[in-house]
Amino acid sequence: MQPVCESKGFVERFTLGKGDLRFAVKDTLDVAGHRTQAGCPALAHAPVARQHARVVDMLLRSGCVLDGKTALHELAFGVTGINPWGGTPLNPHFPALIPGGSSSGSAAVVAAGEVDFALGTDTGGSVRMPAACCGVLGLKPGYGVLSRQGGMPAESSLDCVGLFAREADVLRQALNRLNVTVGAPLTALPDIAFIAAAQPDIDGELLAGLCRLAVHPRSAELTLLDDAHRAGLTLINHENWRALGPLLASGQVSADVASRIRAGESVSAQALQDAETVRQRFRAEVDARLAETPLLALATLPELPPTLAEAHDPLSVVNLTRLVRPFNLSGHPALTLPMGALRDRPIALQLVARKGDEGLLVQAAEWLMARRRH
Repeated sequence: MQPVCESKGFVERFTLGKGDLRFAVKDTLDVAGHRTQAGCPALAHAPVARQHARVVDMLLRSGCVLDGKTALHELAFGVTGINPWGGTPLNPHFPALIPGGSSSGSAAVVAAGEVDFALGTDTGGSVRMPAACCGVLGLKPGYGVLSRQGGMPAESSLDCVGLFAREADVLRQALNRLNVTVGAPLTALPDIAFIAAAQPDIDGELLAGLCRLAVHPRSAELTLLDDAHRAGLTLINHENWRALGPLLASGQVSADVASRIRAGESVSAQALQDAETVRQRFRAEVDARLAETPLLALATLPELPPTLAEAHDPLSVVNLTRLVRPFNLSGHPALTLPMGALRDRPIALQLVARKGDEGLLVQAAEWLMARRRH
């Protein structure tokens, strides 16, 4: 079994700020006076950051207390959260299972109750996937909604700063402090359409769970979902090769991560053009579905999360991002919320909304979770 961080997800503990909400930050976001190491020995001696990432600064200025930086899959380029160098955070509620990547530590410290919320980054599902594995809420805002200034990598057409929390009301408070408005709690859930795209038993359990809450979504389809997943992989490979390729010369990048980075070197101009075409077409398809219903719902993960032993080959589990990565490509906001367990492994529901409707996602999660408790 891989090593586990004693703090259940923190790689560095410290206290900054004064306020009523405590949070943690994935170690791809700068905190002044601390190194941004991204779970990679090649960055072990990087210069300390001179200023906070923009989102960190906003939260500190708005009455939040920063408790430290969290572990992650090396260089934020993996889906398991397993990190032999920096430590693999314990999945608090499902300790035999992967914590999920790449924002594994942020999900773990929230699930363990060590902080009220945490920041992560999501380029291909790296907030929503660990949130689903650890049984907490995970929000990927629309592309560009939250500043990436002071984040790693500096440039990306897919990456978003996202948030983890156990309660929707905490997401509401954190987003308000980041100048993203969340309206008053809903009295009724708006129309919702369900996309059956996961393993049948997972889809069936999610629909049964919604039925128990008196939610009966209509059926919908996204015909380009798999194409969007593949296009997202093409773009992240290319963009990570450009951003992270220089680190390979150090010889201090783990073999599996290094192989993924090198794969981006061979992405052709035609492949990039084709991926951008899929981006435009898929974005239009999602917009069309959302014009019919304000919310789309589908499983967060197409399969049940694997155990640490089952995920020994990181490349074998990339398919776990098949239902989350497409919405990085399209740029739509998406949120995952826990919906119980199947065969002692967590399942989660992903909600997708129109651009600018992050608040609706939080309101819908709040509505659904309140009814699950009653």
